[in-house]
This record gives sequence, C-alpha cells and structure tokens, in this order.
Amino acid sequence: MSVRPMAYETQFFGFTPQTCMLRIYLAFQDYLFEIMVVVESVILKKLEALPSCQISRFEIRKSTEKFLHFMKARFDQLFRKMEEVLLQLVLSIPENVLLPEDRAHQQYPCSQEEFRALQDEIAQLQQQCRAEAAAGQALRAELEEQRVVQAELEKVVQWFDGLENICREHGTGNFKESLEFLTQNCKKLQGVLGDVEKKSKKIKK
Repeated sequence: MSVRPMAYETQFFGFTPQTCMLRIYLAFQDYLFEIMVVVESVILKKLEALPSCQISRFEIRKSTEKFLHFMKARFDQLFRKMEEVLLQLVLSIPENVLLPEDRAHQQYPCSQEEFRALQDEIAQLQQQCRAEAAAGQALRAELEEQRVVQAELEKVVQWFDGLENICREHGTGNFKESLEFLTQNCKKLQGVLGDVEKKSKKIKK
C-alpha cells in the first residue's frame, strides 16, 4: 500500500485514499477466499460422484490452498498496478486545483511570520478575555455582597424607625436626645454598679 501523505485529498473526500484502497483490497481478498471455498466444494461433489477416484479430501484441500496462494500472488501484483492508477488518476487532486474552502488563502495570502503573529495576537486576546471574565465575576460577587449589606442596612434603618416611633408614642420627640439620655444613664448605672461592688467587697472583708 502507498504511504504517500494525501492530506488535500483527505480534506476533499473526507477519507484517506489509502484507506479506500485498503478496503477495496480486503473486499477483493474476501471474495477470492469465498470463491475458493465454493470451488473446493464443487470439486468434492464431483469426486464423490466418481466411485473409482482415489484422491482424498486432504489432497484436494492441499491443492486448493496451493491454488489459492497462486491466485493471491497474482491478485497482489494486479492490485498494486490498479492502486497506482487509482491513486494517481482517480483519488488525487491536481496541484493546480484549489478547493472552494481554501480560496480565502489565495485571496489573502499569509506568510509564516504573519501567521505566527496572528497566533500570538489570538493568544493575547484569549488571555485578555479570560482576565475580563475573571474581573467580571469578581465584580458580580462584590455586587452580591453589596446587595446583602444593603439589605442588612435597610433592616437596621427599619429598626431605628420603629424605635423612634416607640419613643414618640411615649412622649419623647427627639430620638437623638433620647439615645444620648439613655447612654448617659447607662454610664451612671455602670458607675453605681461599680461602687456597689466595691462596697460589697469591703463588707465581706
């Protein structure tokens, strides 16, 4: 079998010409084996009809295999010629033929240096896209955190509004002054509690 690379033909046909020839070869070989089996069975039937025949089945099988090797050798020789003709004249694309999907390369030729530069540019753009995607994901996470904080702040504002309404209901108009008053009273209570603890310690002593 030919081992010449035929990449352009593979692009056009969708299969390698060598694979096609191999399948043809195997199909012909299978047919040859089947024919030899039929021939052998016919010979055996003819010999069974002759009572005076002294040829055994083993001799017939040996002769059949010998004939099969001869036919296979002849077939291989003929197939090599057929393969050469098919690969050169049928399954090959001439060098002056351009496939429709490759006409863009003819209209916009590109050197190897330019192609490498384009590949480098594509790699940089892909890296930038990945970085922007990561930054966008980080921003979305931060926005989600801000939504959670905003929801908590709204709860705190609602709590203070409710507290202010309670203060108004009990005769205290200014919530800020009420909060300062409560803070001062807490400090006084803490001072009194500290004095009580000191006195209790002295009494115990």
